[in-house]
Amino acid sequence: MKRSRINEVIKDMDNLRKEHGFELPPFADWTAEDWQSIGHEYDEIRENQLGWDITDYGLGQFEKIGLALFTIRNGNQKMPEKYPKPYAEKLLMLYPGQVAPMHFHWNKMEDIINRGGNDLHITVYNGEKDGSMLDTDVTIYTDGKTETVSAGATVILTPGESITLMPYTYHEFTVPETGGAILLGEISMCNDDENDNCFYEKMGRFPAIEEDEKAYRLLCNEYPEA
Repeated sequence: MKRSRINEVIKDMDNLRKEHGFELPPFADWTAEDWQSIGHEYDEIRENQLGWDITDYGLGQFEKIGLALFTIRNGNQKMPEKYPKPYAEKLLMLYPGQVAPMHFHWNKMEDIINRGGNDLHITVYNGEKDGSMLDTDVTIYTDGKTETVSAGATVILTPGESITLMPYTYHEFTVPETGGAILLGEISMCNDDENDNCFYEKMGRFPAIEEDEKAYRLLCNEYPEA
């Protein structure tokens, strides 16, 4: 992705979350220059990759397949004694017509909340430990309701609605092409992107960046050491 596009996405997400009255912690506004003087007292941000996260999954098709995130809080499974939080919280944005591709988590249970904007379409399947997809009914949990849907069913979340996604539940997010962008919340168990994501089709996690302009905000994997 071009740095200029990443900068635009961050600004768009910042405007959308303000429109819906969602406040972020102060480090959301830190610039690359600010980070040069940030000491070890903020290692939790560095080591747990809190902050801005814009991904095209390494496919180079962000407008079609991509996701914008801001990780607000998270534990760290590699350093549980230092960072014992068993939970995480994120804010997410997808543009109209954009897809966050099919995947499940081996360990993480998560709630996805429609915080405002468009509707969210979630396609669900059951998965196996080897990554295979099953043609079996899926049990879903939406705002206190338990129900069973067929494999490949699409669950629609309108603003304010949420779904609980269990480990091994394949899910793909799609936003309608009309109706604007969507703001999502994610409340989950401790997040481990390096080891707990199983994508149905193999893909990357962070984008390769073409530096065509100065970074508006550093991404969560770009912080300098203290």
